[in-house]
Amino acid sequence: MPELWEPTIADVMRARTVVSRFLRPTPLIRPPALEAALGCEVFLKCENLQPVGVFKVRGGLNLLSRLTPEEKRTGVITASTGNHGQSIAYAAKVFGVRAIIGAPEKANPYKVESIRRLGAEVVLHGRDFDEARLRVEELARQEGYRYIHSMNEPLLIAGVATAYLEILEEEPDIDYLFVPIGGGSGACGACIVAKSLNPRIRVIGVQAEKAPAFYLSWKNGRLVETESADTFAEGLATRVAFELPFYILRKYLDDLVLVSEEEMRQAIVLLLESAHQLAEGAGAAATAAARKMSKGLKGKRVALMLSGGNITLDQLRRVLQD
Repeated sequence: MPELWEPTIADVMRARTVVSRFLRPTPLIRPPALEAALGCEVFLKCENLQPVGVFKVRGGLNLLSRLTPEEKRTGVITASTGNHGQSIAYAAKVFGVRAIIGAPEKANPYKVESIRRLGAEVVLHGRDFDEARLRVEELARQEGYRYIHSMNEPLLIAGVATAYLEILEEEPDIDYLFVPIGGGSGACGACIVAKSLNPRIRVIGVQAEKAPAFYLSWKNGRLVETESADTFAEGLATRVAFELPFYILRKYLDDLVLVSEEEMRQAIVLLLESAHQLAEGAGAAATAAARKMSKGLKGKRVALMLSGGNITLDQLRRVLQD
């Protein structure tokens, strides 16, 4: 386990010098039809347009840029439901590092294929993210790989926070910022940037009703593990809350909202119809929450994180048929 420390806005600025070498800023758009549907000014951050279709690639680039020579020789290993794994695989290809990605046996096949296409090895194990994570941690101990925790990594958080830096540099006078929470790295990045640059911004986290580990932890003031994380939004599907995101978000997060499977499906359709943007379940969660809270957002300036667009054709068909 790496040393845990709370990233600052200075760490985010340093991360941007790395991220900007490889990635252009993603669009921040104002779809009129989406504004009409939500009844407020809407700024949609399109991280679905990243090379691997998800915001997490920023964190992978920042962390792997800081590996020691020994860590680069040994290689890295991590666990993921897919998006974090793509991030690490992409960065490993950029920096010429061996990467092994553990994923659940029924992980999104598009994401698994993307990881392999990027040159990383894939180890499929267990019924969900947390069982895959435990297997990866065992392999890291046995083989001496640099284990990359999916959440307890300050450099990952600083890297993904650059997305929120882009939002607020373009639109500093935001009232609300909605961000999905699986393990919480993105929400941590949102809080660090927002509370540093404009403390009056209300940062709203969003979790799936069927995967509420962090919600329960946040409400109860202690880390909570659930028996299942049975959501189609694999980016939100974790049964465990982790130390570093819990510490940061307990200090800075303004509120946390749960959304149902149906609300996320409706948000996927809304984003397609009104913004012509493709979102996976986790990527639509922020929009689902804003729609749920729309009465309280009248006349406000609202930023929504479309965190990823890695939805399979089968998933999309089911969403559109419902």
